[in-house]
Formats: sequence, structure tokens, C-alpha cells
Amino acid sequence: MDFTADSLLSRAAHELSPRADELVHDVVQCLRREVPELWDEPDIARMTGENVAEHVRALLFGIAHDVEPRRIHLPAADAERARRLAQHGKPVTTLLRAVRLAQGLILDKLLEELPLLTSDAETISGAARKLITLATEYTDRTSERGVLAFQDERDRQVQWRLSVVNEASMRVGTTLDIVRTAQELADLATECLADAVTVDLLDTPSGDEPSALGTRMLRRAAQRSVTDGFPETTCLEANSGEPLVRPEQLHRYPDGSPQAQVLVTGQPSRHHPAPSTSMLLIPLCARGTTLGVAQFLRHRPDAYGDEDLLLAQEIAARAAVAVDNARRYTHARATALALQRSLLPRGTPEQSAVEVASRYLPAAAQLGVGGDWYDVIPLSGARVALVVGDVVGHGIQAAATMGRLRTAVRTLADLDLPPDELLTHLDDVVIRLSGEVSAEATVETDTEAAGDLGATCLYAVYDPVAGCCTLARAGHVPPVVMTRDGTASILELPAGPPLGVGGLPFETVEIDLPGGSLIALYTDGLVEALDHDVEAGITRLCQALAQPSTSLEASCDAIFEALLPAERPHDDVALLLARTHVLGDRQVATWDVDADPAEVARARACVCEQLSTWGLEELVFTTELVVSELVTNAIRYGRPPIQLRLIHDRTLMCEVADAGSTTPHLRRARVFDEGGRGLFLVAQLAERWGTRHARRGKTVWAECGLGAPDLFSEAEALGLDSLPGAL
Repeated sequence: MDFTADSLLSRAAHELSPRADELVHDVVQCLRREVPELWDEPDIARMTGENVAEHVRALLFGIAHDVEPRRIHLPAADAERARRLAQHGKPVTTLLRAVRLAQGLILDKLLEELPLLTSDAETISGAARKLITLATEYTDRTSERGVLAFQDERDRQVQWRLSVVNEASMRVGTTLDIVRTAQELADLATECLADAVTVDLLDTPSGDEPSALGTRMLRRAAQRSVTDGFPETTCLEANSGEPLVRPEQLHRYPDGSPQAQVLVTGQPSRHHPAPSTSMLLIPLCARGTTLGVAQFLRHRPDAYGDEDLLLAQEIAARAAVAVDNARRYTHARATALALQRSLLPRGTPEQSAVEVASRYLPAAAQLGVGGDWYDVIPLSGARVALVVGDVVGHGIQAAATMGRLRTAVRTLADLDLPPDELLTHLDDVVIRLSGEVSAEATVETDTEAAGDLGATCLYAVYDPVAGCCTLARAGHVPPVVMTRDGTASILELPAGPPLGVGGLPFETVEIDLPGGSLIALYTDGLVEALDHDVEAGITRLCQALAQPSTSLEASCDAIFEALLPAERPHDDVALLLARTHVLGDRQVATWDVDADPAEVARARACVCEQLSTWGLEELVFTTELVVSELVTNAIRYGRPPIQLRLIHDRTLMCEVADAGSTTPHLRRARVFDEGGRGLFLVAQLAERWGTRHARRGKTVWAECGLGAPDLFSEAEALGLDSLPGAL
């Protein structure tokens, strides 16, 4: 039979068509050997087999019926297979190699048929040339279509991945809360990458060697599933045979498990724990520290590919940094809060001048601990100092500065300085601290320490004998006073400059505070909020303070409930309530003393009589010694008028006031000295003693404990045969 090149080629295609299944099988086997990556994913493997069959039949049909290559119908799923390859991160060369190998195998089979149909070499050569041209055009068309579909999907995947990463940067790490950050990661991942997600964080992620990480306890920080309630059917532990882990539960992965290996190596991994189930294990690492592991589970035929793994790593890396920031912040805040609480008063010191109640509430977590503080300091003469202050800023620096200022206030209070003088000295302390902090910030480039220090303070001294209170403030919010009739009002005081300004004076105001009055000292965090100014807040404080209450503790709770939001306030809050008491005539005895040495004996006699009236006969000997020395010194070295006062409170207080400004000093007398032993004896016999200065004159005081034992034996040990100071 005579053939043309076209008819010979058509005849060869007709002869090969019945053996199309055999040809498809040969092509598939060739691709399995040469392009094994096509068979890694079940969905791509299935589509590849279907595509091979469609391509073989389409090409044989087109050649048999002399259809132009550009008109041969390409399989509709061909482009979808290319997109799937792109989705699974396969390179485009995989697609092109598969097309070329399939083309070569089909071409060889057709070329083998030509000599079987004719022996005309010229006709066979012509048919072969036409076949090569046709196959090349078909292959180019198939490859071009596949590459375009592959690139379109690739571009779409890149854009989608960038959008997911961008969304992760906005949605993950919105707060400095560790659990919420982990949950944000789980929520985002279930929307775009997984059917179920768990996030486990090492319970104490810092300070351990990497080799020990796999056996460490983890806490389930977050979990999320596309189905409600995170049931066992979608839970990772259920698929792996492990016990179900609940939120916040501590657990440990078995040694050698994939999760433990990821924690140890810090490398991600892919797994297939069950049919049609794919899992990604991604370590959460930040700043060289492994914080935990995130697990992504997919219940679908399409398993996780390289692109999925890369995306999971990117969003997990961002989440890890956010978790690490939250962890570091939580540690710093806990340290600052512990420091601040350790520096605040642990309890109220024993004193009778006022009944007190206090509260301290740190600011919201994202703002950090501030430098608010309060204090109650017993002073001589049954007086008490009430202090409240606020250091500018937040964090450990503010808490540490608060501690230093509180210590400075206590030290200055021991000197019995008037409130305005105390604030002047405290102002100098803040200026020095500011200089130190600025120097440290310059050397260490510490951004937290940079900037000038600033603080406000209110210092009040209440005298229960006189029933009056002396106050001064340094830029602090004014106190609120409620009288016994239930009227609460702002106590107008000169504002004074904030501490740290320097060179400006502070002013003192003295007010009467009868017994039963209530004074409230607080920081601005109590009365200042986003929805109202300080004045409105103080008005609300006055209203809350005026409400009936069963106790000061209940008043503190009522004030917090009325003025503060349900969540943590935007600034630290310190509140100190003090109800005043007055020591009446039955607890205080006063005598004027002439500047005559003979008055010492009269003073002793008055003291003995008064102690008998109070039922304190056991203190007669000690008190006579103390009074004798103090009165004698006032007569010899002081200036009239001289006054002796006894105060019977928790202790017995002896005070001698005169108009002189000379401060007595304790010294140890030499063997042959005739004097110089008086204050030494006072210091030995009294629990405390000291000197306080007023605008004019001074007061030397000593406190003796009540119920003290008979001290005649101690007097003998000191070598006292008679009462010192008796003239």
C-alpha cells in the first residue's frame, strides 16, 4: 500500500490507539521513576495519572485525524494540576520535565510503528519529520499553558502569603499578655492554614540547656479548631493517641516524640499521624531561646507542602517574638511590682493618733508599675506623719526611685522637721537622684532611665494633743477632709512645685482636726481618668467619702468602687484614710517651769504625783531620773519659757521645751568629769529620745515603756547613789 507522509502518520496513530492504555501505563511508570516528586502528594499523583491518559488519547486522536496541533483539545485538568504543583511548592521544572518525558515516550512509540507499515524510507522520513514538528508544537503549547497556570497560582500564593504575614503582624501580639498572644496565633492559623491548632509554651522557658527542653513541662497556652469546643475528633492528642490536654494544663511530651524532637532541635517537621491527616510542628523560637511548640493539623486530602511549612514558620516566628516580648514584660512587671510592694508599708505601726486604712492598686499591665507610695510614720509627742507620693513614670526605675524617696522621707521624719523643711530636703534628694539617673543613661544608653526624675508628695503631721494637723505639698493633689458632721471638702493648700524643680519654696498650713475627723490622702490615679478631669474626680471622691460606712476598710472599698473602672486603671492608685483621735486632759499633764535650779525638785514631785494618779508607780524611779536630767539641762543651757509635759499613751512620753536653739548632744564623760552624764543616762533608761525644733525653740523628749520592771537594780549597776540632776 502506498502512503504519503500524512497518511502514514495517521495510520500509525490508528494502529497505536487500541494500545493507548498500555502506552499510558508506560508513561506513568517512566514518570514515577524520573519525576518521583509528582507522586508525593495523593491529589497530585491522581491528577497526573488522569492527565497522562487524557494527553495520550488526545494526541493520538489528533494525529489519526490530521488535526492541527493548535486545535488538539488539551485536558481541562491540566492547568489545575499545574496550580496544585504551585500550591504544594513544587518547582516549575517538575512540570516541564514531566511534559518532555511523556512527549519523548509517545514519540518513540509512534516512530516504532512507521517501519511496520511501509518500507519506503523517504515516506518514513517525511512522516517522522512531521511527527516531530507536531509533537513539538503540542508540547510547547502544553508547557506554555502549564507554566502560565503555575505562575499565576505562584503569584497568587505569594500575595496571599504576604497578606497572611501582614495580618499576623497586626493580629498577633496586640497585647503584652502571653496567653492572649498564643490564642491570637491559634485563631489566625485556623482561619488560613489549619483545621486545628495548639500552642504549648515551656512553663519556665529561660535558663535551661537546649538538651533538656524535650523533657520539660509545657503549658497549653492556646488551642483552636474549626469545629466548636475543640472536640477529640479534631484534637491533635486524639489523633496521636496521647491524652487530651486542656487549656492551661501542664503536660509533657514523651521522650522521642515528634514534639519533643522539635523542642530539642528547634527545627520544624511535617507528619501524617492518620490517613487524610497532615500535621506541622513548628518550634516557637525568639532571640535564641525556644519558648514552645505550635502544632497545625489539617483533616484534608491535600497535605501540607513546603509553602505551607514556610508560611507556618513565618507567622510562628512573629508570634514567638510577641510571646517573648510578653514574657520579658511580664517578668519585668512582676519584678517591679514585687519591688514596689516590698517597699510599701506591710502593716500599720502602733500609734494612737489616728486610725488608718490604705489601698494600693497597680496600673493596667500594658502600662507597667508606677511609683506611687504612702506611709504612716510615728513621731515624738504621740504625733504621726501621713505621707503620700507619686514618682513620674513606670517600671522598675520608678519603683526603685519610690523606695529611695520613701526611705529619705522616713529619715527626714526622724529629725522631726516641719513639713515645708522636709519637702525642701526631699527636693534636693530628687535633684541628686535625677543627676545620677541622667549620668547612668548617658553611659548605658538606657532608654528607660533617660529623662529627668520627677515626683509629687504630700506630707502631713497630726498632733493628737493639740488636735491640729500641719501639712505641705509638692505639686500633689490636695487632700480631702470630712468633719464629724459628715461634710467632705477639699483642703485648700498651696500647691508648691513638684519635687526635682529646685529653688522654689514650700508652704505649710496648720488646720484644726478635732477627734473623729477623717482625712484622705491619695494619688492622682484615683481621681484622674480619660472620661473626666482631676476636679471632677475629687468631687466624686468627696461624695464617696461622705457616704455612711461601717469602717475605714469599707470606706476604701467603696471609694475604689465608685471612682475606678472595672478593669485596671490607667495609672497606679494609692489611697490612705486616717480618722483622728485626740488625747484628752486625762492623758496629758503640763507644767510651766521657772529658770531656777530649785524647780527641778518641784518638777520631780509633780511627776511622781501624776504617775500615781495614772497608776504608773513602777515608772516613778525611771521617770524621775529622765525628768531631772531634761529639766536641769533646760535650766542650765536653754532659755525661758520652759515647759514640762507628760503624755500617757502607748508609752510614757516626757517632754521639756524651752526657747533656746542649742541642741543637746550625747557624749561619754571621762572618769573625773563632774558632768556630761545626764543624756547618757536618759539614753540608757528611755526606749527612745531626741530633739525636735520649732519655729522658736526646741523640745527634748524621751519615751519610757509602760509596765517596765523596777529599775533600782539597773541604777545600782550604773553606780547611781542618788538622783542625778538634783540640786
